[in-house]
Amino acid sequence: MSNQVLGAQGENCAASYLKAHGCTILERNYRTQTGEIDIIADDHGTLVFVEVKTRTGTAYGTPAQAVNFRKRNKIIQTAYRYLGQKQIDNRPCRFDVIEVYAMNGSDWPVRHIKGAFEL
Repeated sequence: MSNQVLGAQGENCAASYLKAHGCTILERNYRTQTGEIDIIADDHGTLVFVEVKTRTGTAYGTPAQAVNFRKRNKIIQTAYRYLGQKQIDNRPCRFDVIEVYAMNGSDWPVRHIKGAFEL
């Protein structure tokens, strides 16, 4: 399975997980010149910017460890663009990471790290 296919399946899994936990998906794969945000969701009034990392194992660390300083900065800059484009101000925001572990079968474990990083 290619990394793109694996990533897309992981994002679908994460979106389903968020919906099952009461979130509304507002955007998927939001792109600007500064970067991309995998999922933007509303969690009971809080705007959540979600980075999804899908891995088949932890030989190279956990999926969340791949969200390094540079990646976090790109996500933050892209979130600022989103807020400006949608003219959103004075609304609580949060940056989450969702780890998806691609296992054999269709039931892939998910780990949701709320507030994984801040501005």
